Amino acid sequence: MEEAVKISNFIHDFIDEDLEKGVYSHVQTRFPPEPNGYLHIGHAKAIQIDFSTAEKYGGTCNLRLDDTNPSKEDVE
Repeated sequence: MEEAVKISNFIHDFIDEDLEKGVYSHVQTRFPPEPNGYLHIGHAKAIQIDFSTAEKYGGTCNLRLDDTNPSKEDVE
């Protein structure tokens, strides 16, 4: 019978270590895209990592959308 291989994820390794040491008591992530830019494939990867990590640890993920750069705003 083959032994199951555990795939390591350095982000989750750091989180596991901090939770074990009591550095943090829960996991809370956030996704704050640039308010005046278009979403792109890099955002999709970040969204997946942020939300799935929060879900894995029973935490929360905040989707933060705000307009903090009005000088770059275009009316489209």
